[in-house]
Amino acid sequence: MTPTQTDLAQRAEQLLREDAKKIEHLIAVQLDNLTAPKCPLYEEVLDTQMFGLSREIDFAVRAGLITREQGRSIISELEQKLAHLYSTVLPSPNLQQG
Repeated sequence: MTPTQTDLAQRAEQLLREDAKKIEHLIAVQLDNLTAPKCPLYEEVLDTQMFGLSREIDFAVRAGLITREQGRSIISELEQKLAHLYSTVLPSPNLQQG
């Protein structure tokens, strides 16, 4: 890659990671404010945001700005962060004693 291509690739990855961070923040705010995280509106927002990010990543991969592995990494890291958010906000059925 030429320096310009490298700069462009780094900028593309940075922007995608910023978008992933925005989704994480949006979900954190919703989890803090919703009493029923399984509500259809919450799930629709999450699905829409994740779909939009996946389309952005797909475009960046097809344009040669990032590798498919970088794209998978961004999605995987976001999914892990969201799973952590869920685990801190929602009680785990495994921890409930009966």
